[in-house]
Amino acid sequence: MKKQKHKKIAKPALESKPGSRKLNLRPSTARAILTKAAGTNPQRVHAILEKLDEAYPDVTCALVHENPFQLLISTILSAQCTDVRVNLVTKELFKKYRTPKDFAYADPNELEQDIRPTGFFRNKTKSIIGASKKLLEEFAGEVPRTMEEVLTLPGAARKTANVVLGTAYGIASGVVVDTHVARLSERLDLSRNTDPRKIEQDLMKIIPREKWILFSHQLIWHGRKICQARKPRCAECNLERLCYSSDKTV
Repeated sequence: MKKQKHKKIAKPALESKPGSRKLNLRPSTARAILTKAAGTNPQRVHAILEKLDEAYPDVTCALVHENPFQLLISTILSAQCTDVRVNLVTKELFKKYRTPKDFAYADPNELEQDIRPTGFFRNKTKSIIGASKKLLEEFAGEVPRTMEEVLTLPGAARKTANVVLGTAYGIASGVVVDTHVARLSERLDLSRNTDPRKIEQDLMKIIPREKWILFSHQLIWHGRKICQARKPRCAECNLERLCYSSDKTV
């Protein structure tokens, strides 16, 4: 009898030898497994938080302010502007306008020129004057302490509210999502959304509430110092082993 020829069976993408834990993976399969096992895995998130604590144990908001109202004004001015430039502007601005009443009844044309270096100065002037008037009319000149109330102020979105509530009052109402936090959340695979509100919701699900305020500051500082947009300094990053971003420089 003639022996039957057996067809060769293609090897699977994932195989292991008996008694061995070592897996032979195709590159695409390995990347898929790594991504699935990493991302928002609680152990990985915990490791990221530990590394951030090591690098930035006590960082806070970079906007210079003396009270919640000044922080509110500075945060409004920080839209599409660096904190460094805002601080340069507010150094003189807060000498000229000291209270909500000063801003509420300021000459719009004059205020526009005072804040011009921060960009979008016409819209920001309207927001600052509008917010100041609302504080006087409805909140006795004090910045409110709830997300719902802060969001009623002209020029105040969730980012502004989270900055003021978290930094000025220590109230963890959410996670500040600025350009740095959005970029690093994507690079660290903590969120795959691009909309700030959705990114915030993703982060609130995986970051313990007691870490929300500090975590925001830590990512912002890390984004400025190390994980920069165009050329991240991965060789200096203590998160490098936990990161598998496609634009790593090491």
